[in-house]
Amino acid sequence: MKRFIGFIEKEFYHIFRDKRSLFILFGMPIVQIMLFGFAITNEINNVDIAILNNSKDTKTEEIINKIASSKYFSVEDFIQNENEIEAIFKKGKVKAVLNFETDFSKKLITENNATVQIITDATDPNTANTISNYVSAILQNYSKTNNKNIKLAYQIVPKTRMVYNQELKSVFMFVPGVMTIILMLVSAMMTSISITREKELGTMEILLVSPLKPFQVIIGKVVPYIFLSIINAIVIIVLSMFVFKMPVEGSLFLLGAESILFIITSLSLGILISTVSATQQTAMMISLMALMLPVILLSGFIFPITSMPVPLQILSNIIPAKWFIIIIKGIMLKGIGLTFIWKETLILVAMTLFFIVVSIKKYKIRLE
Repeated sequence: MKRFIGFIEKEFYHIFRDKRSLFILFGMPIVQIMLFGFAITNEINNVDIAILNNSKDTKTEEIINKIASSKYFSVEDFIQNENEIEAIFKKGKVKAVLNFETDFSKKLITENNATVQIITDATDPNTANTISNYVSAILQNYSKTNNKNIKLAYQIVPKTRMVYNQELKSVFMFVPGVMTIILMLVSAMMTSISITREKELGTMEILLVSPLKPFQVIIGKVVPYIFLSIINAIVIIVLSMFVFKMPVEGSLFLLGAESILFIITSLSLGILISTVSATQQTAMMISLMALMLPVILLSGFIFPITSMPVPLQILSNIIPAKWFIIIIKGIMLKGIGLTFIWKETLILVAMTLFFIVVSIKKYKIRLE
């Protein structure tokens, strides 16, 4: 019995001496509960909206101020006509446009009802529905408050119109997100074990004494996986188009080019993980735990980023998947070109260069 107790004590000592084990045991649960607790929410906060006020009277101003003063919406822009609606949606920041009809106050008095059209970006159908419900609730609350002292009650009628996904098909949201997750995780995991495999098999010494320079080794590790990942991307796009009836409103060439860029970004991140990991097991653990949760929770795939706490919104900016989802939804559902997604493209290019440069520097340290 004493030997058994001694063996248990030894195992405890081994665990407490291993910082990585302690982090997995105690750190990861804390990180996961914090991420799940704050990121997973059906509520919306600070959603950017635009206003098309065809009436410009006291009633419409009161309603706009009431909506803007709530924690749910932030008025990003005031547009002058309906022709500007599509352009402002294509920019990607505004998620809804409130269109107040002409003679809004006059119709409330003479006809006892007036209409507010709620136009939402339905590329994310869940968020679009939530926005519509929240705006309708605010309008109903305004009507109820103002009808207290009026004998003949009036009614504000909200009319909802969904753009880019009128049938609110959930597949329009899930296909871009799933495509991003597959390309990110598969590409990163494939390359994350490439250099660590060399170390474990004992072939790393051959690379160390070879005339190849560090950048040649790094790029040489990435290139084969680029072609394999491109095949994955083609299969996913073909299945989404012909099986799930996912539209591609924009350029197929641009969609392919952006997909290749994201694949290279993911592979470069995988190489970086590979250069800082001692074993394949460690590399796989980092790839799964450090990439899967952030990609799913902080990329805007399922949960709107604007509804998250500010620290998580800031953290989401370093997640490559966030920028690729914006790009792929814009091309496939909105039909936008490079003019509207150049910023996101440059961010992915910068991330790729950063990952490659750091990987080369880390590899140089091992050469020394």
